[in-house]
Amino acid sequence: MSMPVLKKDAPIPIQPATPDVALDAAGIVALADLATVQERTVLTGTAVYLDALVLCPGIHMQQSAPELNLGEYPACAALTTGYVFRIENSAMVYYLQQIGRTGQLTTLNVLPGKTSGFWSALFSHQNATPVSALAYGLIIPLTLTVLVLLGLAEDWWGIVVIMLLVISRLCNIVVIRRRSLPGWAGAPEPGVQGDLLVLLSRDRWIRIKGLVDDIKLVTSGQWLRDQTRVESWVTALATVLVYLDAALASNLTQFGKILLLALLIGSVGLLAIANSATKELLMHGKVVKLVGERKKYDRRLTLAEELIAETKRDDWAIRLGMIVKKGPLTHDDMRATM
Repeated sequence: MSMPVLKKDAPIPIQPATPDVALDAAGIVALADLATVQERTVLTGTAVYLDALVLCPGIHMQQSAPELNLGEYPACAALTTGYVFRIENSAMVYYLQQIGRTGQLTTLNVLPGKTSGFWSALFSHQNATPVSALAYGLIIPLTLTVLVLLGLAEDWWGIVVIMLLVISRLCNIVVIRRRSLPGWAGAPEPGVQGDLLVLLSRDRWIRIKGLVDDIKLVTSGQWLRDQTRVESWVTALATVLVYLDAALASNLTQFGKILLLALLIGSVGLLAIANSATKELLMHGKVVKLVGERKKYDRRLTLAEELIAETKRDDWAIRLGMIVKKGPLTHDDMRATM
């Protein structure tokens, strides 16, 4: 007598109860013009491959990170030589804008970073803090968890939408890494110590110390070089993918739309925490960090006189317009001393 063959039931996709709220435009959240991804690019000086799993609103704006400094290129003076020039690295300018305080002198040191080829390409650990590393690290399992849940729910459109965002991120990562390679930074001056005074807008004063070659690397030249024709095509493709993603998001199940929103909002929140907890700038393998406490001054002239007494020269102060020349003044010699 033959035994009956028992048929195994196919696995039932998970379909948890969801609120009956229209979320057809959930994908539009990815198009929000948030600068969180751009700020991360500035703080790390480049992009790393784990960023491909960091899916936030505003990922289509990453190539515009150099614009965060709002066009400011502040004047600065070398206190050791008297030369006056400008900070041309837009990422460095943005970092100075964030760390400077009105009416106060902030002192920074430029130090060599610990480089490790593989890990540096995967995660920017040289300027990470425990809080920033934890916040950034939580984003990766969040993305993977959402992908697993979409697979269990058999929401294939949801997986397609997430993977399109990952591909867009990868395109931007490759272009950013190519554009952020160190370029021109002036003639080498090995072993020479440097000391700069930077005059930022809103009366924020920054002093930068370190080896001259290290200082040049983080202040001179162009941070992200102009895109080549092929790189501009890749960037355009990445941008189109984000907009296409927003259009396709309406095909997700209700559960998938909720997961997509949770991923985008949760990721940008965690990345914002990571950015705020990152106090140092990583640029071309060098780390720029705050040293000591900020010092308040009632007048800019007081700051100038104190630094002149320390450096035993005043040519840099005259060229910056912080003091006037000694002796008879002409109309062209007058400077505001405030």
